Amino acid sequence: MTASDAPAPALDLTADPVEITRAICDVPSVSGDEATLADLIERALAPAAHLEVLRDGDAVVARTDLGRARRVVIAGHIDTVPINRNLPTRFETIDGVEYLWGRGTVDMKAGVAVQLKLALELVAPAVDVTWMWYDHEEVAADLNGLGRLAAHRPELFAGDFAILGEPSNGAVEGGCNGNVRVELRARGLRAHSARSWVGENAIHRLAPALERLAAYEAQTVEVDGLAYREGLNAVGVSGGVAGNVIPDEATLAVNYRFAPSKTADEAIAHVRELFGEYELTVVDRAEGARPGLDAALAQEFVAAVGAEAKPKYGWTDVARFSAMGIPAVNFGPGDPLKAHADDERVPLHQIRDCDRALRAWLNGD
Repeated sequence: MTASDAPAPALDLTADPVEITRAICDVPSVSGDEATLADLIERALAPAAHLEVLRDGDAVVARTDLGRARRVVIAGHIDTVPINRNLPTRFETIDGVEYLWGRGTVDMKAGVAVQLKLALELVAPAVDVTWMWYDHEEVAADLNGLGRLAAHRPELFAGDFAILGEPSNGAVEGGCNGNVRVELRARGLRAHSARSWVGENAIHRLAPALERLAAYEAQTVEVDGLAYREGLNAVGVSGGVAGNVIPDEATLAVNYRFAPSKTADEAIAHVRELFGEYELTVVDRAEGARPGLDAALAQEFVAAVGAEAKPKYGWTDVARFSAMGIPAVNFGPGDPLKAHADDERVPLHQIRDCDRALRAWLNGD
């Protein structure tokens, strides 16, 4: 057995949350390869007498049953986007700030590490807690482990409030934008490129759509007191047959991030209106979520952690909780701008600050 084949060491959830973050980041778990980390999490929590631990695929659930008047669901995904020479993790200091550098440190294993430590150590929180760690968040919505868990075990989602540990720089980010991905298809006629005038170039026919996208002015929409910035962008182009052939088909991939005041159907209708001359195929869709900050528990949480409420621009699984009628917010360490970046890194103080804030709130301090 080589060093790379050796099993990952057991997780010590009594360690400092920074060390737990490093340990779980150093277990690669790109979407589709989460089983090893899910096994480690399940084994680390199984001995805890105050928790019922459940498994669904590569999702792990742990919950208390203390008869409290209110229940909070706290969740985090354990998968990451692909690694790009940014594992194993390392510590670095920039302008006097200490960071943990590496894939997953921001999105979102630092948040997961805080949750795991609290799940083990808080044996008598002031509210009952359902902890969820799930797979396949970084890929198409229909593969999402939280969605699968909701379909298989909907009763586990009973709760008065939900917190998702997505990176928020330690602030509370309410709701999230919705997300739609479509493909615009242009068709033409093949011909030899030396006699291009007898053909019709499908790639050229995408030019009006690209010009429209470049000139598009995205809106900023206020929803329940928070300003959500939208975005409509080309994210991919494909087409071409050979270096001497006029292409007869070309496809433009477009991503629309829309404010949670719109439904996904309304967002798709807007895109169809903009690009009515093209064949349009919806590739992926995910509803947004309104902030939910008017709920009593949400207000108590914001006040308790002393964090400013902000909008969440990217899509997160708070939308799934919102669709179930559960107000939900994002709260976790890490700068969202560093999510998926090759130099992904999280400030150590944010990990510890989030641990202290969430611990105090759950204890009713």
